[in-house]
Amino acid sequence: MRRFPTISTIAFAASLAAAPAFAQTTAPAPAAAAAPAPAPTDPVLATVNGATIHMSDVQSAAAGLPPQLQQMKPEQLFPLLVNQLIDRKALLVAAQAENLDKDAKIQALMQAAANEQLENAYVQEQVSAQVTDAAVQAEFKKDYAGKPGPAQVDARHILVKTKAEAQSIITQLEHGANFAKLATKYSIDPGAKDGGELGWFSQDEMVQPFADAAFALKPGEYTKTPVQTQFGWHVILCEGKRTGPAPVLDDVKDQIRKSLADNAIKATLAAARGKVKIQIFNPDGTPAAAPDAVPAAAPTAGTATGK
Repeated sequence: MRRFPTISTIAFAASLAAAPAFAQTTAPAPAAAAAPAPAPTDPVLATVNGATIHMSDVQSAAAGLPPQLQQMKPEQLFPLLVNQLIDRKALLVAAQAENLDKDAKIQALMQAAANEQLENAYVQEQVSAQVTDAAVQAEFKKDYAGKPGPAQVDARHILVKTKAEAQSIITQLEHGANFAKLATKYSIDPGAKDGGELGWFSQDEMVQPFADAAFALKPGEYTKTPVQTQFGWHVILCEGKRTGPAPVLDDVKDQIRKSLADNAIKATLAAARGKVKIQIFNPDGTPAAAPDAVPAAAPTAGTATGK
């Protein structure tokens, strides 16, 4: 997934797009006009009852879009986001005009949303402090550097839609048929043109039923019964086994970062609970036994894992 264009890129694309909704009519410049003033770094793009919408607001809105929408051309996405922000400002004005912000239920919802953002910001701050480049490097040196890589298998496979088709292929192999030729002829996998070749892979790189079957084979053996996964039915040939090469940092840094972030979140939750007095009650209102340990918890929405 590529990153969303920078503010300057969006501004340039917007100037090319010249969306009619935001076109301005200006007087012709005099023949000897002075040098133009530098463009503002965060220009105002629209106002709603005097409330301003800045370029930074558009960038923030873009960053929160699903990846497929972030792939839109900037000149298409830019006016859509500006109009969306105008709509939101207009709705806010309408809601405030009806005093919905004074309604007790609405205030409770607003407070809950604000609390969630504050909680997430605190967790993010704690995680960012622990998931650093230096911490990733230290973890790599401790757990990966100079150590052998994972066990790997070199395999081919034939993927078909039904168990009967897979069984028929196994029968042909038992009568001496060439595996690669059968893969080219019958497999519906994109690798069929290469004779079903998969290359070297470790166990965690394949779905479990496939990996279990492949790693159970000896070099030169093929599966004697069809192997089912969510993709269909497989016949697998093991062509070799080895211990993989030691990983380099780029191979495992994302995995290390995630592990550090998970540990940081758990530590943050444990520390926060340790600073407060907790009392739990049963549904009937009687006091419940104190919890023995902090339960594992997933990060709340919006919590990042640091960079």
